[in-house]
Amino acid sequence: MKVLFAGTPKTSSIILKNLIDLGHDVIGVITQPDKKRGRRAIESPSPVSEIAKSNDIKQFKPTNLNDLEFKNSISNNEFDVLIVVAYGKILPKWLLDLPNIMPVNIHFSLLPKYRGASPIQSSLLNGDTETGITFIKMTEGLDSGEIIHKDIIKIKENHNKLSLEDDLVNLAIINIDKLFSKLSDKKLTLIKQKDELATYCSKINKEDSFINFNMRSIEIYNIFKAFYEWPLTKFIHNDIEIIIRDMYVSEDNSNAKPGSMLNFSKDGLSIKTIDSAIVITHLQFPGKRTIGPKDIYNSYKSFFFNN
Repeated sequence: MKVLFAGTPKTSSIILKNLIDLGHDVIGVITQPDKKRGRRAIESPSPVSEIAKSNDIKQFKPTNLNDLEFKNSISNNEFDVLIVVAYGKILPKWLLDLPNIMPVNIHFSLLPKYRGASPIQSSLLNGDTETGITFIKMTEGLDSGEIIHKDIIKIKENHNKLSLEDDLVNLAIINIDKLFSKLSDKKLTLIKQKDELATYCSKINKEDSFINFNMRSIEIYNIFKAFYEWPLTKFIHNDIEIIIRDMYVSEDNSNAKPGSMLNFSKDGLSIKTIDSAIVITHLQFPGKRTIGPKDIYNSYKSFFFNN
């Protein structure tokens, strides 16, 4: 099949590379314009752009999807399927109408649950036991199109945003051939989503990373897992912003006030929450490297306990 692909981040680039490796004719790629990245603010292409370049695939990087020049350039291409994976912008109707068969979005949740920008984080934040991928026929509505196919995956206790995302990408790759087989079937039956069951998730912001110890321990742990990649999990102590790099939940029946430092050993720093405690085993101070329990104990005992 001839495929036009739209995507931007690493997850999208992995799926694009798989499509190429499977021998599908990717006639072009739509991705976000190059952005300044890293501390040196060097303008860099998206991961999808890099894959397209290394495979000599034509690229489109519009700042405006309704730009006449972009519209004419895309409209001159003949293709069967538009595959969209985390492109980052809502696609206009004229673009969705172009493919000969249909536009397909690969969404990382079991729709209609978690329509929107942060389905993986939302499943972890809410302590879900399962999630999955949904292939849908794209419409102008937010992740509201008819369902082509769903696949379920169990969420492990130690899954974080990165590891769960990796497993979902692999699940999508495993089922790509099944998707194309279904698209080739003229008797394909699409399943309408039940809009009354829809839930929505919003874009994650930096401010979401801060916790307080009046929360339940499992809530803090879920935040840690969901924000493992970005924006991370942080708390304030002695007016200093501290990043939690690794932690676990610990049982505690004390009557200490939430936020109290309960125990400090070479195994970690135990902090009281509203219902039990968390133990921080790795943390990071501003401008410093991540340190483990022994370094925390040897260098910061007075910082946590004598103030």
